[in-house]
Amino acid sequence: MVEMDKDILLYIQDHWRGGFFDGFFSLITHLGDVGIFWMVLTAILLCFKKTRKAGFISAIALVGSVLLNNVILKNLIGRERPYNVFDELHLLKGIKEASDASFPSGHTAASFASCVAILPNVKKRWWAPLILMAVLISFSRIYIGIHYPSDIVGGFVSGVILGISANVIGNYIINKLTAKAHDSEGSLRFFGAFFGDVNPAEAAGTEAPAEEPEQ
Repeated sequence: MVEMDKDILLYIQDHWRGGFFDGFFSLITHLGDVGIFWMVLTAILLCFKKTRKAGFISAIALVGSVLLNNVILKNLIGRERPYNVFDELHLLKGIKEASDASFPSGHTAASFASCVAILPNVKKRWWAPLILMAVLISFSRIYIGIHYPSDIVGGFVSGVILGISANVIGNYIINKLTAKAHDSEGSLRFFGAFFGDVNPAEAAGTEAPAEEPEQ
């Protein structure tokens, strides 16, 4: 596996790097730094009632990704970065060395965790752009030489599992709390209104104005 990782990294370094792609993948990889692209997307989704559920579930997935991958797995496995192992391999110019361990790829895990969390909760026309962004961020980590291909595979598997789990957990929380919100006061009432399952006027403790009958 290590030799295959090495061969892929060196092939990309020797045959693919240069010109437009250096700048392109440098930009793409920075969009994945600390999951910034997915964090901003999650925040935007939370702003609108129709996409609030997707944002809530994505937030669960991103928190889970940080805890599982960045806090637990990276420290537990402690894999050296490829540029510290192979003298022939060099980081793309302008890319700083990482301070944490290599496996799994945190960029990939966060990307696919958020992507898989969001997909079932948005219209299908958004699926291709979301998946493409997750794939590009993941591949950029190999292109710039900061991750082994097997780190990307590990991050992908972890991310997909977290995204699916976040949907299960998020739907459970939303269904439980919104069900209680219909018969409760205070914060639970507002939770129901937040996700659109309780009329906002009811959440505020007032009755919604009755519609006038058509003449």
